Amino acid sequence: MKKLMLGNAAVARGLYEAGCGLISSYPGTPSTEITEQAAQYDEIYCEWAPNEKVAMEVAFGAALAGKRSACVMKHVGVNVAADPLFTIAYTGVNAGMVICVADDPGMHSSQNEQDSRHYAVSAKLPMLEPADSEEARAFAKRAFQLSEEYDTPVFLKLCTRIAHSQSIVELGEREEVPAKPYEKNIAKYVMVPGNARPRHPIVEERTQRLTAYAETTDLNREELGTDRTLGIITSSTCYQYAREVFGPQASILKLGLVNPLPREKILAFAAKVDQVLVLEELDPVIETHCRNLGLTVLGKDRLPMVGEFSQGLVAQKIRDTARPWMELEENIPPRPPVLCAGCPHRGLFYTLAKHKVTVLGDIGCYTLAAYEPLYAIETCECMGASVSSIHGFNKALGQDSAGRTVAVLGDSTFMHSGMTGLANIAYNQSNSTVIILDNSTTGMTGHQQNPTTGKNLRGDPAGKIDLETLCRAMGI
Repeated sequence: MKKLMLGNAAVARGLYEAGCGLISSYPGTPSTEITEQAAQYDEIYCEWAPNEKVAMEVAFGAALAGKRSACVMKHVGVNVAADPLFTIAYTGVNAGMVICVADDPGMHSSQNEQDSRHYAVSAKLPMLEPADSEEARAFAKRAFQLSEEYDTPVFLKLCTRIAHSQSIVELGEREEVPAKPYEKNIAKYVMVPGNARPRHPIVEERTQRLTAYAETTDLNREELGTDRTLGIITSSTCYQYAREVFGPQASILKLGLVNPLPREKILAFAAKVDQVLVLEELDPVIETHCRNLGLTVLGKDRLPMVGEFSQGLVAQKIRDTARPWMELEENIPPRPPVLCAGCPHRGLFYTLAKHKVTVLGDIGCYTLAAYEPLYAIETCECMGASVSSIHGFNKALGQDSAGRTVAVLGDSTFMHSGMTGLANIAYNQSNSTVIILDNSTTGMTGHQQNPTTGKNLRGDPAGKIDLETLCRAMGI
């Protein structure tokens, strides 16, 4: 059966068809719908974790116990989960474990444009990158197979356009995978230095085997057209742009396994064309690999290092032609985002701004209070940073600043990363005022549940953390 599906929904379908039994995630655009869609399958236990680090550790625990598992996050969420990530790369897994990450070129809903491929390279983990919804479904299933064959967690990387665009998906049946028995193995799973040192060579040997796999797998496919004057090496959304701009006659090496990258396959493709173009968004990861192979390629000398690509941009930068239908003649006025009508926090930020209070902000929809008409929030770095930052701010300026400075964050953000900062305030004793905006929901990403709401991902009754009691327990 065929169905039109969002890329995120297709990933969820692929996880379901692969026999995934557990998914733990923290919501973050553009990745949120993967877990929400997966929760519609009764066969998969799905949960919202307090943060991405916890989600990855939960998924590892499930895989260790023998059940296929996944965790889902946006690109900046991998920063939070990096600590377990690099160690799980050493230990390996028992049952398959897939790490779904969605990058955000163009920063439609993010504070930076980091490229998650660097995490795969640095942690020496395989990464698959689909170019449409059908590949999103299929690659999710392949990721579990690779995970179990090579005893490693596997990245499945999307970007905003793949996650939030729709294309046709061929639905398959669910594979009920028997649980793998857990076997005690201290040398493999207890990463003290004496055990970790012997594991590192295993990681290097695994990378060599995966590199050999990259040479022959159908995840990386050569599409030779009648035009051999330019050969395009690309992946993800850029593959679609290449096809639209250069047409069916173009010669393309489409990479679905973006780490580790093949060597001989790229060299063989380059030998069949007159000139090579590497078409990739953000950092020159593939381009650098090609140059290290001794190839002379077109790439970031023509294309930008920043922002999201489009068909029009590729046509203009590579073919020196503009796509007229991609241009808007009308000068459409911008419509900046604002806090929702009726948002109860408008009054708070209005009052803080009126009294000229310095407001250290955080990640959430309330960050919009930095803009007109409020102009209240003055900082925004990462989840929980407001609480830690106000402590440093007041320690630096002394108690004279304490009465004129506040930190602001939401309840979900506080549970994610704010608690440790508050513990630091209590322990190291700055006279700092922290305002928790208790939405009783995760507002920014679409009203998901969190540990303070008393409901789980499916809306069923769950444990409920009382914020006031928690803060008092810390000594506040």
